[in-house]
Amino acid sequence: MVRKGKSDKPVTDDYLLRSGYIFVATKPTAVSAVLGSSVSVCLHDRKRKMGGMNHFQLPYIREKNIATAKYGYVAVITLIRMMLHDGSKIKNLEAQVLGGAHNPRVSEKNIGHENILVAKKILAKERIRIVSEDVGGGKGRKIVFNTHTSEIASLKVDKLRKSDWYPYENDYR
Repeated sequence: MVRKGKSDKPVTDDYLLRSGYIFVATKPTAVSAVLGSSVSVCLHDRKRKMGGMNHFQLPYIREKNIATAKYGYVAVITLIRMMLHDGSKIKNLEAQVLGGAHNPRVSEKNIGHENILVAKKILAKERIRIVSEDVGGGKGRKIVFNTHTSEIASLKVDKLRKSDWYPYENDYR
């Protein structure tokens, strides 16, 4: 049952999505993540007014025995399957893609760009329309995705630290 505020609109719960995880909401939720070169795909079912989000660090699996949501190829496909298993239909899904920054002081290789490409490739293959993206560049992002409304807030930052944003307690990087 969804809690109602004084205005009879759903009150959202909060969830922090860490890297290597996937979240599909069962009730309206504000899902937050901190992204550097990592990427999040946010899926929203327009008809059911619900959504899900992943948060992955690397584009492809290097070894078959470690196929986890840390890898974009696994994380995007699994998020889609989870949404379909929960009752969504591909025709009702829309995607937003965020993250994929590149800091050449941290790594010469642009992992962020590769992460963006794998997400877009899978979404195109599954015929899921990307309605919004905030990708690339040199700044990290702190994002919040409302699974009920599909609204996203994206704050670009120079440094990603856990202590910058609730519920973080220690420095992130």
